[in-house]
Formats: sequence, C-alpha cells, structure tokens
Amino acid sequence: MIYIENEYDGNISIDYEDIAQKVYKEAIRYIGCKDDCEVNLLITDNATIHTINQDTRNIDSPTDVLSFPFLEYDEPGELDAIYENKLNYNQETDELILGDIVISYDKVIEQSNEYGHSLEREFGFLIAHSMLHLFGYDHIDEDERHVMEQKQEDILNNLNIRRK
Repeated sequence: MIYIENEYDGNISIDYEDIAQKVYKEAIRYIGCKDDCEVNLLITDNATIHTINQDTRNIDSPTDVLSFPFLEYDEPGELDAIYENKLNYNQETDELILGDIVISYDKVIEQSNEYGHSLEREFGFLIAHSMLHLFGYDHIDEDERHVMEQKQEDILNNLNIRRK
C-alpha cells in the first residue's frame, strides 16, 4: 500500500493519488516483488523539501524528490535475503516496508515546464525514480545511471505515461 500525505498548500490539478498508486504498483510488479509493500509518500513544497534536504543530506537547496529506503540490498532489486529473513515487515499488515518518498509539487510544476511534458508524466517519473531507489538502485556512476534510467522508462512506458 502506498500511504499518501498531501501537505501541499497550492492546487494540485492532477489525480496524484491515482498516478502514485499506478506507478507504485507497476514498479513492484516490474521489480518482481512478490510481497505486499508499504511506502509512505509526502507531497510538499520547495520550502519543506529544502529543510528536509538540509537536515538529512546537508544540501542547502530544494530538490524534486527524496527517497529514504528502509532496506539494504546485496544487489539492487534482489529480495531473496529479505524474504528469507522477514526483514522490515510491518507486524500488523505483514507488508514489506520499503521506505519513504518526499516530492516537491513546486518542482513537479517547474520541471514539467522545463522539460516540456505533462504534470502527470513528471509526477509519475518522480515516483518511478524514487521507487527504484527504495529497491536499492542508484545513479552514482554512469553504468548505474543507465540501468536506472532504462528501468524508469520501462515502468512509465508500461503505464503509457510517455514524454510529450
């Protein structure tokens, strides 16, 4: 289940709950996770994400999305050890707790305009990007970046959320 908390004071003109649910479910299917999962999503503004970015990463600026994975992987997307050891499961729901996502809707608007695509596509992209981080993927080096970019595109294309 993706638990969504909307703290954004402005108008959100897209069906963010539907997009978040669809991308969340497709990312889990795409990775091949066989268990129900738990993800917390906070939608906020530039000021709040700036504070979180400063507090958690010591970066003094707003960003588009922050991911806080609750699991460590031997290899990205490799869940066998997690299944075997029943690591990070919610005792009440038996859901695998993947982690938290924070998105600045101000950045969704800015980047949608900057890249020339829809708000839906930008929001969906940030969810897909962050879900991959929660599954242990990263983009620190060039090879990792290419792998992650392809997976993001696959997830969005599978949902017909395309660049315009």
